[in-house]
Amino acid sequence: MWYSALIRFLRRRIILGLILTLSFCYCIFSYIGKSDFLDSDEVVPIRRTQPFIWRTLQQHNSTNDAESNCRNSVQGKVLIVDDRGFICPRNEVLLNGCCNDVSSAVMQYSCETCKSNNCCAIYEYCISCCLHPDKKDVLETVLGKATEQNNVLFASVTDHFELCLAKCRTNSQSVQHENSYKDPRAKHCYGELAPVNSNIENEV
Repeated sequence: MWYSALIRFLRRRIILGLILTLSFCYCIFSYIGKSDFLDSDEVVPIRRTQPFIWRTLQQHNSTNDAESNCRNSVQGKVLIVDDRGFICPRNEVLLNGCCNDVSSAVMQYSCETCKSNNCCAIYEYCISCCLHPDKKDVLETVLGKATEQNNVLFASVTDHFELCLAKCRTNSQSVQHENSYKDPRAKHCYGELAPVNSNIENEV
């Protein structure tokens, strides 16, 4: 009697031990497999999911009728840029989001505060200048470099306006020592190169 009870007890313990051992082995192999995946040097390329849209000068100017809507830079306290490249004072923005292009205070593709290195002092002028169809070659180079470097931000933009909005924002390339701008007078850049402080150039 006691013999059969002992066999039943051991059988339960053996089955439970076997289950626990197999579970433990499964966990270890799963963990090792994940570690190999995470430690892999292989970089998964970020691919654009939508075609990029370039707008020509004619397309920009064909959207100036009263019925069309414009996207614009939104946050500027004084200046606004719409997606046709018009820059205007905030009070010249129409209900459809477009700058009132018949006003004398409104300019298209203005590079007023921009330097020859494609860096500008004011964000809105950077966007307006960047939107000029002539800047397509410069921006195609920027997109190509962003793809090579797996830049998620630039891989997600879908058109010329979104690219200029993103590119003209200050980023890590615009600062030095993590707390100051390389060139405080022209920190918004749409080109390939980051701004360089003229004082640093002169010292070198």
